Amino acid sequence: MATATDQLVGYGLVAFSLILFAYYTVWIIILPFIEIDHLIHKYFLPREYSVIIPVVAGLVLLLFIGTFIATITWKNRKTVKKSA
Repeated sequence: MATATDQLVGYGLVAFSLILFAYYTVWIIILPFIEIDHLIHKYFLPREYSVIIPVVAGLVLLLFIGTFIATITWKNRKTVKKSA
């Protein structure tokens, strides 16, 4: 069973993901249909960032995954050489 701290962190991550999803959905799908001079536009970034931010986040994610795989592979290679 998960501890109370684990559950709290999990709920926090789920809440953050839901808020981020709702913000991005409104920004990309609903905002183009609202007039440009409406008050709601001041709460959102310019439209160019709707493509730039996910691309950069994806590249950073791939960098971390590649670094993790390289680190694990390197550690396993060292242990094989020591045992041989």
